[in-house]
Amino acid sequence: MDVNEVLDEVLAAAKHHSGQSGGGELAPYLREAVGYDPDSIGIALATVDGDVHGAGAWRDRFSIQSVSKVFTLALALSTSDQVWRQVGREPSGDPFNSFVLLEYENGVPRNPFINAGALAVTDHLLSTLGESSGPVLDLLRAESTSAEVAVDPAITSVEQRHRHRAAALAHVMAEYGTLRQDVDLVLDHYFRQCAITMDCAELALAGLVFARHGARRDGSRLLTASQSKQVNALLLTCGTYDAAGEFAYRVGLPAKSGVSGAILAVVPQRCTVCVWSPRLDAKGNSVAGTAALEAFTSLTGWSVF
Repeated sequence: MDVNEVLDEVLAAAKHHSGQSGGGELAPYLREAVGYDPDSIGIALATVDGDVHGAGAWRDRFSIQSVSKVFTLALALSTSDQVWRQVGREPSGDPFNSFVLLEYENGVPRNPFINAGALAVTDHLLSTLGESSGPVLDLLRAESTSAEVAVDPAITSVEQRHRHRAAALAHVMAEYGTLRQDVDLVLDHYFRQCAITMDCAELALAGLVFARHGARRDGSRLLTASQSKQVNALLLTCGTYDAAGEFAYRVGLPAKSGVSGAILAVVPQRCTVCVWSPRLDAKGNSVAGTAALEAFTSLTGWSVF
């Protein structure tokens, strides 16, 4: 199989699908800070040996947004399994920024990949390491072998200006005792993590830790094999918000999406695939990115099912 030919075919299928489906819309608050071409689409595939292939806008930079949550969780688990005292492991069935279940379940978020859950994981890292966004950035730089990975201050500023709902979620959790650190400190680190900028190749390389069952690029372990299995299971059931069932049906891979239009998908023991295209569907997932990954697993047969 010629990987580059497959990626070209995948992009063609994704563009055709997104054109037929109306394309979707950009995340409204990100329009203030970025100049993305809404019709851009890039894809990169990184093998477990570290080889990288790409097509389209695979070297364009974007903020990783909620894709950061899987790396934050991995760091938290590497310090202590006690993070599960602050967050659950079940799909929410509600939008990623919903309050509905949070108050009903006494301030404990359903899973680490909704916004409330990521705030709880960030709080855990602050409690155990004294910092959160710095270690996440260091991890991404090391695994991608790129010093270009950085926090975009313009996007951080936009996140802060549109902080009201995230702040409300954090205050509810603080009221129940789920958050132990200062709310403003937790929010600051959370926004910085979301504002980290990468390209498809860098993000695919960084994600290989989940394809290698927790092993880092240098051979050391971030996660045990058991923990990596657990993270990949959560990616499959919770990683694409309240569209996880539909995504599993169409794509069949563990994945984490973000409202910048990025999706990182894991093919265990084989590779990772990162796609980026800014137009989103109603659930907050990239329209063309999801179509690209559906075409990818159909063409290659590389699925967990």
